[in-house]
Amino acid sequence: MPTAHDAPGADPETLTEFLRNIVPFTTLDDESLRQLAQRFSRVSFPGGTIVFHQDVDDVDHFYLIESGRLKTYLTSADGTVTHLDFRGEGGYFGALAIIRGSKANFSVETVEDCVCFALEKEAFLDLIHNHPQFSQHYLKTFSDDLATTAYAQIRAGKTGESPPDGFHLHGRHVGEVIGRPPEFMHASQTIQQAAKRMSELEIGSVLIQDASGEVVGIVTDKDLRKKVVATGHDYGAPVATIMSSPVKRIEYHMRWFDALLHMMKERVYHLAVERGNEIVGVVSVRDFMLQAGASPLYLFREIESQRTVEGLYSLSAKIPRVVRSLVEEGARANNTTRIISMLNDQIVDRLLTMVDAEMGPAAQPFCWITFGSEGRREQTFKTDQDNALIYQTPPDDPEAVKTARLYFRKFGNEVIHHLEACGYPLCPGKMMASNPRWRKPYREWRGYFNQWMDTPEPEEVLKATIFFDFRPVYGRMDFGEDLRDYLTLRAASKAIFLLHLAKNFLAGRTPLTLFKGFLVEKEGKYKNCIDLKTQGLTPFVNFARLMSLRHGIKETNTLERIEALAKDDHIPRGMYLETRDAYEFQMQLRLVHQLRLIEENQPPNNYLDPAELSDVEKQTLKEALAVIGRLQSYVKSELGILA
Repeated sequence: MPTAHDAPGADPETLTEFLRNIVPFTTLDDESLRQLAQRFSRVSFPGGTIVFHQDVDDVDHFYLIESGRLKTYLTSADGTVTHLDFRGEGGYFGALAIIRGSKANFSVETVEDCVCFALEKEAFLDLIHNHPQFSQHYLKTFSDDLATTAYAQIRAGKTGESPPDGFHLHGRHVGEVIGRPPEFMHASQTIQQAAKRMSELEIGSVLIQDASGEVVGIVTDKDLRKKVVATGHDYGAPVATIMSSPVKRIEYHMRWFDALLHMMKERVYHLAVERGNEIVGVVSVRDFMLQAGASPLYLFREIESQRTVEGLYSLSAKIPRVVRSLVEEGARANNTTRIISMLNDQIVDRLLTMVDAEMGPAAQPFCWITFGSEGRREQTFKTDQDNALIYQTPPDDPEAVKTARLYFRKFGNEVIHHLEACGYPLCPGKMMASNPRWRKPYREWRGYFNQWMDTPEPEEVLKATIFFDFRPVYGRMDFGEDLRDYLTLRAASKAIFLLHLAKNFLAGRTPLTLFKGFLVEKEGKYKNCIDLKTQGLTPFVNFARLMSLRHGIKETNTLERIEALAKDDHIPRGMYLETRDAYEFQMQLRLVHQLRLIEENQPPNNYLDPAELSDVEKQTLKEALAVIGRLQSYVKSELGILA
């Protein structure tokens, strides 16, 4: 065991309760937890202690962090340090080396005083051997250890190192940074009393309770400004008259990044933090901004505040700076592309809102949809526009039909023009709402999908596949949701249509040679490069789309599709894990490659030179690409397709 100070032993019941809330100890029954608690000791490490030296120290104990924070990092042969992550309460270390029977696989250093529960190696191995669910968690966690190292090298080698004391949204839980307990007020107390309390305590919000003590709302400093000062509202009125309700809540152990996504999705600026059934704190936009200087919330709020269409034009150019910060903090590609999509959605929403208001009442209720990578929420940088417009089928009257057609022609052209000015390139195939074919009444959209599924022509189906990834983003969302329900229900029974999708998927060749080298471009501008989008990512997208439509799954995001397939036992669990890891690793490579090009003032592309990758990255990419062949074999077997 590394040098440490003994700490007062934990009460077994207290430790049992602590373990009960930590994955994967949650899989153990109460009696097993109580017995296990007897085998833990309690140790403390002062801040600045190197608990383990990579490749030097033996690991004789598994550690669970009770309090404090530490960092993990790798050191290369030339002395380059690559930071992996930060770990706090509920985090662990030591498991990987024990399972592998190796020296410490990375260095562990405390950044503040830490108290840990320590379990001897033999006891930990007993758990691994005797509890299948317990062992599955760690074996799954470490199955992509090579990829984890490669992710770290991508961050360090392609974007530069982030500050060692920087805030990592992805390595910390919300509960770790709650500054103070929340303040409560009764709904009958006055607005003036609320303002006085917030001023005296220098806080930005108070939670409002009803007579039973139930939290029914929240009042923020923004509410005081906009609902009271700006309108001349009576300061003596009950605070309940200006509260926002219901209060949006998150769990204490939720990661900061997920909380950030939740805040952006719900478009709220305060979240109550729950632990069990108790609200133990409130986090705000300000907390995110203080902790992460390039937080997406800065840009999100800037977009939201624009009052002219022209004011939006320059904002998409700020997205790469936000993405760089996320990559440096350790964000995986799926989370980063979700943020990019949210920011793009926000630009589209503000733009459509303003054009909508400018043109006056629409001829018919309508829904703006996106498809392709945008529909899958997998955008990287400056992907082409892929959008369309669905409007309510007009009455069977020539004048109403003409009015709708003319209105939406002007609307579609106007929006596409502004999106291009915002930096979103026009689609070369004209799959945009400026094309009259892609702004149609709901009834005609159903007709499109019926034609594609009922009488599929191979070429037509190939062109139309990206429409099956659509999602609604503005207006009458129910139009898009109803159309999604309709096509999902019908697609599962359309065997010939699914066969065409399968053949398209099987036509792709795994971009590896017989001897596991990369199949690269032989000539031209991208000689010796691999097209990571077409050769690497698209087969995974096609597989997920095919299998989801076959099994009636409505998700459009590739990773969410394969997760849903595994959850419903439509694909083996092991296939899900390797597909997820392979797809996301390639997404990460592509994202960082494009980010580097943008920072070098070059247009982003999908062509990657394998010679520029480290040995670990090359090996991980080869393993990821090899998954394509296994997916193709699975589809042949499942659909009964002869080779």
